[in-house]
Amino acid sequence: MVTTFIGLGSNLSNPQEQVKLGIESLKKLSQSKFIQQSSLYLTPAVGNSMQPDFVNAVVEIETDMLAMQLLDELLKIEREHGRVRDGTRWGPRILDLDILLYDDQQINLPLLKIPHPGLIERAFVLVPLLEIAPDTRLPNGESLSRYMARLSTTGIKKL
Repeated sequence: MVTTFIGLGSNLSNPQEQVKLGIESLKKLSQSKFIQQSSLYLTPAVGNSMQPDFVNAVVEIETDMLAMQLLDELLKIEREHGRVRDGTRWGPRILDLDILLYDDQQINLPLLKIPHPGLIERAFVLVPLLEIAPDTRLPNGESLSRYMARLSTTGIKKL
């Protein structure tokens, strides 16, 4: 099985409940074992301060799915929760599920990049990830806590 970290986020339709429902859906993934989840965090929206704050979390699973299979399942869960992908970057969303890390693999496909692009620049992802897996490293061996030390956590609040 492959150890995978998945980031969750929502800022529409009761975001805290949306993230909790997303976690429940991840617990039911086939060919996978749910390991743990972070706390929920309230975080300011990135790129557009006019939209509502996000609720973010990270879960750890082990899976027998290939990375593209897992991505397909995550997109299916998003759709089931009402997410419509219209190409807007950093816009409001009911539920966003992202593969952050997939074991120590590096994947560079048109539809899937792992580690997730921007992972090392996003405190709203690193805070919950390092809460549940403080010794996590990038595929190149670099410690994520090293990157976290460079980021501001201003506005990020544990719920």
